[in-house]
Amino acid sequence: GRSLIVEGFTEYLPFLIPLIIVQITLQISALVHLLKHPNYRFGSKTIWIIVVLLGQIIGPIVYFAFGREE
Repeated sequence: GRSLIVEGFTEYLPFLIPLIIVQITLQISALVHLLKHPNYRFGSKTIWIIVVLLGQIIGPIVYFAFGREE
């Protein structure tokens, strides 16, 4: 039989796919902005890349809210 984990995962897949798409889109747009603009309010490029990549959805939002220089 199918395990409970796989059964639960496929049940939530319609909700997870849009979240994954939003996450990847946010991460890519934050990384593109990060690589094109050399100035940040605080921190360095390396720190912001780590925040964006490891922060899931929150990382790119934090970068756009606090990291990028106007």
